[in-house]
Amino acid sequence: MSEKIVSPAIVDADVGPVAAGRGEATWRGAEPPEMRRPQGVAGWWRVIRRGVPAVLVLLIGVLLILPMRGIERLFHGPRRPWTGPHVQIVCRLALLCMGIGWRREGVPMSGAGAVVANHSSWLDILTMNAAMPVFFVSKAEVRTWPGINILTRVTDTHFVVRDPKLARAQAEEFAARVRAGHRLLFFPEGTSTDGRRVLPFKPTLFQGFLDPALPKGLVVQPLTASYQAPEGEDPRFYGWWADMDLGPHLLTVLSVKHPGRVVIRLHAPIMVEGQTRKTLAAQCEAAVRAGLLSDESL
Repeated sequence: MSEKIVSPAIVDADVGPVAAGRGEATWRGAEPPEMRRPQGVAGWWRVIRRGVPAVLVLLIGVLLILPMRGIERLFHGPRRPWTGPHVQIVCRLALLCMGIGWRREGVPMSGAGAVVANHSSWLDILTMNAAMPVFFVSKAEVRTWPGINILTRVTDTHFVVRDPKLARAQAEEFAARVRAGHRLLFFPEGTSTDGRRVLPFKPTLFQGFLDPALPKGLVVQPLTASYQAPEGEDPRFYGWWADMDLGPHLLTVLSVKHPGRVVIRLHAPIMVEGQTRKTLAAQCEAAVRAGLLSDESL
């Protein structure tokens, strides 16, 4: 995961909203939740009972999507009217197998656009794809992460390289995918968190939404992922950040006796026309932050 950034207003796990940088170093320097090995036969049985069906669902989904994508390309070119909903169904089934409660609030946008969201966990791949057909935007290094690289490849993730020399070419590729109807999902925080806060959105990312090559009437839909830890567990249970290893975190999630849940909140789309990158970033950040704070419905 990428480096952390300083937040002017964060949601602290213990004391709620924290002002202007105060408390940011505290959460970043604190020890992550303990990632426990499955306890006894019952713990390992839960891992098997949940993990094996989830893996089978994902495997079958991959095997089906490959020929489907080939046929889809013949009839629809670069558009994804079949495989997008297919991935959505597969992710919902995988979450069901894992025992994680899930629900969506709000209505997916229609027409050309992009999605921006807070980033808490590797589970975002499943929970956000379950909410609506989207294509993640990620740094190129993720291609090499074991396990995660398979999910990103299957979900047709849009990889970017942090090189100013490639900025123009990458902007053109982004525009081409939006024109093809792909809803690209960005994480403007630039890193993942413990799931208890929203870091400042980087305005530079939103410059790509202002490219004149993009379709007219473009909108950006903010999305908030609110994770609720299992009863009695650390509130940061589902967060995956800093130097946390994927394997132990996955085992911890699968072996917990009573899994938690997540609410995906889709906010009203924001028109890009007439905006600057700073105003667009500020409006999207405010919507995502408000969605995380309204967790009384969890």
